[in-house]
Amino acid sequence: MEIASFLIDFILHVDRHLEHFVVTYGAWVYALLFLIIFVETGVVVMPFLPGDSLLFVVGALCGLGLMSYPLAVLLLWLAAVLGDQCNYTIGRWFGPRVFQWEQSRFFNKQAFDRAHAFFEKHGGISIILARFFPFLRTFVPFVAGVAAMTRTKFTLYNIVGAAIWVVGLVTAGFFLGSIPWVKQNLDKIIWAMIIIPGLLVIGGAWNAKRKAAA
Repeated sequence: MEIASFLIDFILHVDRHLEHFVVTYGAWVYALLFLIIFVETGVVVMPFLPGDSLLFVVGALCGLGLMSYPLAVLLLWLAAVLGDQCNYTIGRWFGPRVFQWEQSRFFNKQAFDRAHAFFEKHGGISIILARFFPFLRTFVPFVAGVAAMTRTKFTLYNIVGAAIWVVGLVTAGFFLGSIPWVKQNLDKIIWAMIIIPGLLVIGGAWNAKRKAAA
């Protein structure tokens, strides 16, 4: 329970925790941030870790001179790329062994073929857009691996998507984080960065289900 309480507090007050960590441990914050982003994007069972809000706060700390902007961007981009590659590889390895392909009653060849065709045709934009949505950011690379999306295609969009995500949010935090209104309402901004994308995902899933039923 104590670990769960700490994680919830860390997610909702990531700005305070990171600033404290920087002041106390200095450059070790880069290792911590690399680990968080890698695990959040690379381990399919850890989608609840902070992503968007974390990047924004890192940018704000860079703007205050507490962290190096170029180093933070480089390390977090690398963590995001390696995380998605890890998640894709887990899906690519894990999927066939769970379904046992045609010999398993859990395997649907037509569903697999449709998923494979979707990721070959639309997987690129899906991988890039998923970067900005909690939970989808963690599950899409895994599903792409299960659907056997071509690795070279996945890697290309993974690199591009990670760059847009990391550079975009860290830069936004860098320029906006020092604005008094933003500093005073950072907790509300963090809530918005969690709730709004979540609602969009739920709404999209409901709409897709409604269309499928129709």
